[in-house]
Amino acid sequence: MKNPTRYQKLVANAKRNINEIPPAQAAGESQRGDAILIDVREESEWREGHAQNATHLSRGVIEVEIEEKISDTRQPIICYCGGGGRSALAAESLQKMGYENVRSIAGGFKAWQEANLPIDR
Repeated sequence: MKNPTRYQKLVANAKRNINEIPPAQAAGESQRGDAILIDVREESEWREGHAQNATHLSRGVIEVEIEEKISDTRQPIICYCGGGGRSALAAESLQKMGYENVRSIAGGFKAWQEANLPIDR
């Protein structure tokens, strides 16, 4: 990256502080009930299609609403967005709030689709 934007720098820094996992691993954990899958994209993106078993908490409200949805800070959480940037920021933010087991899907929903994983519409 020649001259990264401030956003790209922010995401790169967040990714150094979180764990990213492949989409297939996230799908398996979600299907087994081992982790809660959270889509942090905007409502319009969610309506177009989302990962099977996902819960929607957009990036703009996740910090405000997470405790209502998931009060146990030890609950495994996997965040995803379109390409991995917003979910990295969300995962880092949740960690700062005390959530102990938060990860992000590497490559986001795009990678989920490329892996031909189940999608709900």
